[in-house]
Amino acid sequence: MAILVTGGAGYIGSHTCVELLEAGYEVVIVDNLCNSSRTSLDRVAEITKKEFTFYKLDLLDRNGLDTVFAKHEIEAVIHFAGLKAVGESVRLPLSYYHTNLTSTIVLCEVMKKYDVHKLVFSSSATVYGLPEQVPISENFPLGATNPYGWTKLMLEQILQDLAESNEQWGISILRYFNPIGAHKSGRIGENPNGVPNNLMPYIAQVAVGKRKQVNVFGSDYPTLDGTGVRDYIHVVDLAKGHLKAVEKILQKSGVDIFNLGTGRGYSVLEMIAAFEKVSGREIPYTFISRRAGDIAICYADTLKANKELKWEATMGINEMCADSWRWQYMNPNGYDENEHDESMEKSLDYISAAQ
Repeated sequence: MAILVTGGAGYIGSHTCVELLEAGYEVVIVDNLCNSSRTSLDRVAEITKKEFTFYKLDLLDRNGLDTVFAKHEIEAVIHFAGLKAVGESVRLPLSYYHTNLTSTIVLCEVMKKYDVHKLVFSSSATVYGLPEQVPISENFPLGATNPYGWTKLMLEQILQDLAESNEQWGISILRYFNPIGAHKSGRIGENPNGVPNNLMPYIAQVAVGKRKQVNVFGSDYPTLDGTGVRDYIHVVDLAKGHLKAVEKILQKSGVDIFNLGTGRGYSVLEMIAAFEKVSGREIPYTFISRRAGDIAICYADTLKANKELKWEATMGINEMCADSWRWQYMNPNGYDENEHDESMEKSLDYISAAQ
């Protein structure tokens, strides 16, 4: 019996595949590679020294997906696949609604056809909209501020309705906060297309010399240093959360919803300082205007996941930054190039010493 991972070549997907393989699961990966790289899967194989099956396939291709389920005994699905850039979703709302909603519906229909009723769904803390207080628990009011967030919220509702319609379904909805970091090997990590949308890859690209400075959105928030505070979680901790979610849904039915975060927040300036510490490089930054819709502080209440999944994040800010830097330094152009200068080993020694 296999675990099907949709979007398994992506950032969180590839790290989750490593954890699944190392835990002894048979893994089948489906990814259309529209915003990921086949190289990441070569490196998953390199890290784990395990075999898996990969199909370059879009989930909108019902016939292709049907073939995958016909060829493999799928026990459960971890569903990462989908478009994920907030800004792009504002520019291309129809594309986001069509791709994210329709592909998930197709997936669930094919799962139903082959009597597969166990699903872990990749959701997001964006479904909380603009929460009025922290920490954010799973029972907070829901909303969204952009089309990407609405697709996650709509899909959560669709999956809850699906489980209500048939008690065979076991569905775990995981609401992520801010994944950062990379595998300890430096062989897989976050590989954004174009200008990074998130803070950590932007900081890393400034450190490696690809960008001049970090633009800090807002300096007058009611926080310790005036910059926004977010809950950053190491991607490997996040991947391990998916393993716990799979184990749980294989034993039960119904829908469970979990926050996956660390339960504490770090400001933008704290993240920059931590990255400077582990990299030994100065990170220039400048303050610019706040972004519309941004809130001052956002971090998770993780008690439910700690208790019911027997999971908690274990890696702190220095380890997150060190692993992000190792990945970026070893792969200055992501998966497109793996060349580095002669000072790499010295720099990597510095990372280890600074942790």
